[in-house]
Amino acid sequence: MTTLLFSHPASLGHDTGPGHPESQARLGAISDALAADAFRDLKREVSPQAGLEPILRVHPPGYTAAIEDVIPEKGIIYLDADTPVSHGSWEAILHSVGGGVAAVDAVMHGHADNAFVVTRPPGHHASQTNAMGFCLFNNAAIAARHAQAAHGAERIAIVDFDVHHGNGTQAIFWADPSVLYCSTHEMPLFPGSGAASETGTHGTIVNAPLAHGADGFVFREAIESVVLPRLIAFAPDLVIISAGFDAHWRDPLAGLNFTEADFAWVTTQLMEVAAHCCDGRIVSLLEGGYDLVGLGRSTAAHVAALMGKC
Repeated sequence: MTTLLFSHPASLGHDTGPGHPESQARLGAISDALAADAFRDLKREVSPQAGLEPILRVHPPGYTAAIEDVIPEKGIIYLDADTPVSHGSWEAILHSVGGGVAAVDAVMHGHADNAFVVTRPPGHHASQTNAMGFCLFNNAAIAARHAQAAHGAERIAIVDFDVHHGNGTQAIFWADPSVLYCSTHEMPLFPGSGAASETGTHGTIVNAPLAHGADGFVFREAIESVVLPRLIAFAPDLVIISAGFDAHWRDPLAGLNFTEADFAWVTTQLMEVAAHCCDGRIVSLLEGGYDLVGLGRSTAAHVAALMGKC
């Protein structure tokens, strides 16, 4: 099993300011966790800088230009109450998008079985024309459109287990029968979307909301009864994971009670589906996770599973 890890130091240049949960320290926690001996054989690549072409497949030129133009020369500007940008944010964005694009290229060309992209800012709350919830561009959506445009993939599945619903990803693919979006998330919780009744124009939106306090048993039941059957029936050419680890019991921004073992388990389940449907092709993209201890441990469990060590 060959797993590629994509990262870039530009992600540290996206400065969100003191006390913001989506901080540079998140990457330090992940780096420390993946420095363990168990990951000695993990192949690591530098996330390249993306051009505008993959971004414009999802976000219109006016929105893309507006984000670039608002980047300050110094200090921090808030686009909403939660979403800041700093001088280094644009370069971080381009390398975050570029990591997803490069990961798709690697798995579609067979250079790796799967890949994990450890960059920031995250993306699943970003719609085509709105930044919100720490997110500026939708990395998962861009990766999906790149797989279709550059590699001829006909069906893409995006599975999102972040504790917050990926409202941006859902909105982007609401009326697109070629992309299946499946999400487990706490509800009610920010951003307020993600009811089971939200199914999209073609029934390709699959939401499995979880109540506050739900643990790994409830999560596993939802994955097995709701997500996996739809994923298998859809038979994707590529599986993209929006890998948020803020459903961990230690996380301060939500109230689910997952453990590292739950993240390893769901990863292996998705790998089994991918092995059956699309020669194991998986691209995983970092989303949330704001307790540094929980994030490090959960990410290590996720990557170990991707490497076939679970």
